[in-house]
Amino acid sequence: MKQKIYILGVVTTLIIFTGIIFKINHLAGAGQLLTVGFVTLVLGFIPLALINHYKSEESNQNMLLYLVTWITCFVVFTAMLFKIQHWANAGIFLIIALPFPYIVFLPVFLGVTSKIRNFNINNTVFVLFLLALNSVFCCLLALNVSKARIDDSYNLSLNYIRLETVLKQLPAMGPQTPVDRKIDEVIKTVNEYQDLILKAEGNSKENWSANPGNLWRPDERVVASKVLLTAEGGPLGAKLETGLKELITEMGKTRGFESLAKVAPVIFDINDPAGSDPGWAYRIFRDNTLSWALIYLDGLEANLYMIKASANKVY
Repeated sequence: MKQKIYILGVVTTLIIFTGIIFKINHLAGAGQLLTVGFVTLVLGFIPLALINHYKSEESNQNMLLYLVTWITCFVVFTAMLFKIQHWANAGIFLIIALPFPYIVFLPVFLGVTSKIRNFNINNTVFVLFLLALNSVFCCLLALNVSKARIDDSYNLSLNYIRLETVLKQLPAMGPQTPVDRKIDEVIKTVNEYQDLILKAEGNSKENWSANPGNLWRPDERVVASKVLLTAEGGPLGAKLETGLKELITEMGKTRGFESLAKVAPVIFDINDPAGSDPGWAYRIFRDNTLSWALIYLDGLEANLYMIKASANKVY
């Protein structure tokens, strides 16, 4: 039995280690390897090792300690997996996992071991060291290794906002056209989306335009989608998607914009109006981190102002 447990432990370690290497190098399959590794660790190796050690003891009075040990491992490793994979509610799980070993495991461990005669104090020191190491690792995950990418999104948003400021100051060259009116409608929707998302984060469109950044949960996914679903009360991103498709259609039947209408889906990062791609809104607002969902809106607004400026030249 022990030999099988050791083999399972080695295999689990190799899977997790390989997953980490893949994750660091952004190779395909990293998420699957880490998921399989952590699940095998928590639901396979750890419970089997604890059961084997429990049965080998002469006394069976410490069942509570073994049970709490497994629960603690389950909570901590599950939170780590959620954070590494950027799954929904990862931040909440990590907040629970940080104090859990100290509030639940440590009192039980000290209570049980204090009743054991000749218990080696070095074991207690070793356990405390592991708990401290776990806290440090969880804190590093909370800081998020993608901080540089988030900072990049802030810088890009600032550049887009500066471009918008310049484009807004360009004088109109003629009367407002159908393309102009449709662009204004879409820009209004973009601003509504940004305002709703930023308000949910305790921020405002004015503060964001002045200095993009300082989001409460910049690396969290599904934040934007939850806000928009609640506010719209319908399909995620439907209003913006409909507005962009109508704009592309209007450009397609307007003289001078036929070619631009063909490449507009690429510029807007949206599917062709004639097609059907229900995954667009989820890719932008649910699968993206909050900071990159906002940068998409900033970039979209800048592109819309650029098209409007070119519309003035056409007419």
